[in-house]
Amino acid sequence: MRPVLAFDVYGTLIDTQGVTIELEHRLAEPHKAAEFARRWRDKQLEYSFRHGLMGAYVPFSECTREALTFIDRALQTGLSENDRDHLMAVYAELPAFDDVLPALDQLREAGIRCVAFSNGTADAVSTLLRRADIESHMDDVISVDEVKRFKPDPAVYGYLRARLETRPEQTWLISSNPFDVIGATYVGLRSAWVRRSSDAPFDPWGIEPDMTVTDLEALASRLINSG
Repeated sequence: MRPVLAFDVYGTLIDTQGVTIELEHRLAEPHKAAEFARRWRDKQLEYSFRHGLMGAYVPFSECTREALTFIDRALQTGLSENDRDHLMAVYAELPAFDDVLPALDQLREAGIRCVAFSNGTADAVSTLLRRADIESHMDDVISVDEVKRFKPDPAVYGYLRARLETRPEQTWLISSNPFDVIGATYVGLRSAWVRRSSDAPFDPWGIEPDMTVTDLEALASRLINSG
């Protein structure tokens, strides 16, 4: 039975640190750009978790803007409203990682179904993937916005399976985010962790991915050869 692969988008297909170059142009102290980008991403996820736990769902873009405002204040970078609007626009057209298109080409040639599965709204993710030349490689774009929850809430993985009409053992969650991998594994899906940084740790929860790879081309090779 061929697997169906649900790819996380931000951090897995799309490089969220791609905003760093623009930050270097916008910040009065360009050396803060890398730290700003990293903390912006961390706070974005934190806010999605907090909104989810509170039952106060907002679209993921609002978490992103809230996080941007917070990090601007925390680092005292003094961004204007125009700066923030511009950075949000840049975030909507971030680049794909170099391994994404070659891997997706291999998977499609092997007849493996691939979908994007994201915290972002369907419209936002579709636009992002289209600009990165990825959308045409996906069979569908599935958003947690349909259930008004965020990963790793079990409800979002249940919704994923309902949309795909697949069995748990056939459904793979592919993500560079350990919390996402753990969430999917916990509810019985198969999972692959894309360890994009060699020094990235995995959460010590006793819940391990079915597969760990350094990039998506390695993932494609292993899944195709195992079939």
